[in-house]
Amino acid sequence: MLNQTSVSEFLLLGVTDIQVLKPVLFVIFLAIYIVNVAVNGVILMVVISDSRLHSPMYFFLGNLSCLDICFSTVTLPKMLENFLSTHKTISFLGCISQLHFFHFLGSTEAMLLAVMAFDRFVAICKPLHYTVIMNHQVCTQVAITVWIIGFFHALLHSVMTSRINFCGSNRIHHFFCDVKPLLELACGNTDLNEWLLHSVTGTIAMGPFSLTLLSYFYIIIYLFFKTYSCSMLHKALSTCASHFMVVVLFYAPVVFIYIRPASGSSVDQERIIAIMYSVVTPALNPLIYTLRNKEVEEALRRVIRRRL
Repeated sequence: MLNQTSVSEFLLLGVTDIQVLKPVLFVIFLAIYIVNVAVNGVILMVVISDSRLHSPMYFFLGNLSCLDICFSTVTLPKMLENFLSTHKTISFLGCISQLHFFHFLGSTEAMLLAVMAFDRFVAICKPLHYTVIMNHQVCTQVAITVWIIGFFHALLHSVMTSRINFCGSNRIHHFFCDVKPLLELACGNTDLNEWLLHSVTGTIAMGPFSLTLLSYFYIIIYLFFKTYSCSMLHKALSTCASHFMVVVLFYAPVVFIYIRPASGSSVDQERIIAIMYSVVTPALNPLIYTLRNKEVEEALRRVIRRRL
């Protein structure tokens, strides 16, 4: 995975060049990061410690919380450091590593959201077969498979990007290392890299997104034609609503960045969108789930009572 380049480090230009804004942005993003780690950490602890939450839905929710903590940790600490530092460089190996883990965790989350949608589909539309279809062994195997696919998807991008010839500027117009900003610095032909980015990453993003929409389509059809109780209909739709909000928050920015043509967006637009899905969304995910989920709230109270 050695590069054919004279560039040994890159300069991350960050979110803004305005000096007076940097301390303010540092405080804001530090607060978001603390909320992200704290709330996701609490959810992870509650899901592990409370036996009543040892079900497929909360098993995958625990995976999502773990992913959100790691996902924001890939980019936020370096961003925070650069707000206060004049030395904004990142080594070539550090840049490729950041790129790898960003795509590893991001693609894993994309597939995990589809799995969570399928879990809700089975729970609502096939309740009598739910424990058989979504048993512990199956859930564990599915989770492991999703993490492995995400890892090798990211490895493809990190290996191919590391082989690019960088012979010009090392200034990255972004706050972290990603494939698209690095391709803009390449001297040689990058057609294969761009094809991989749009086709492979597009498939990883749009495939699970399509499966998620299909699951919700069947759920809605089933609920309206098979459920005669308004309370049951409201409860089922409420459970799915929180998950669907997470899906929209995650996929909308991803589609904007990786599926749209490069000419369709500016550098500033891409940075703002990247902040949405790499910083804001991981912090909002647990809040959406806990605010709309009484079981998690009750489990949290039980954990707190045991600790006191």
